[in-house]
Amino acid sequence: MKEGFVEGRPRIWLRIDGAVLFVASIILFGMTHQHWWIYPVLLFVPDIFMIGYVRSTKLGALFYNAGHSYFLPSLVTLYGWHHPMALAVGLIWLGHVGFDRMAGYGLKYDTDFKHTHLGSLFKEKH
Repeated sequence: MKEGFVEGRPRIWLRIDGAVLFVASIILFGMTHQHWWIYPVLLFVPDIFMIGYVRSTKLGALFYNAGHSYFLPSLVTLYGWHHPMALAVGLIWLGHVGFDRMAGYGLKYDTDFKHTHLGSLFKEKH
């Protein structure tokens, strides 16, 4: 086991959790009565948080993790409780986080974009 990475069954469970969040966000989005085209159009907008990598891996990880943790999209979703479009955006954002976790993209370490809490994104060559 590599220090700092989740492996084995817990990694599988975290990826399943991501899939559940992604599917739940789609179901809940349907309850907002917003146009369905909004979901796929906005699904990958949170990847703008990768912009920090232009400067450095440390800043990149900070921005990426801010946009890919549950905190900010949960705040938007809670704010949207009485604002339907904000609710829809928050749910899509949570869906993006779930989709990324399902795909194996975890929170980033400062060392490299490919180093995440779910393991390395790419096979490392020795």
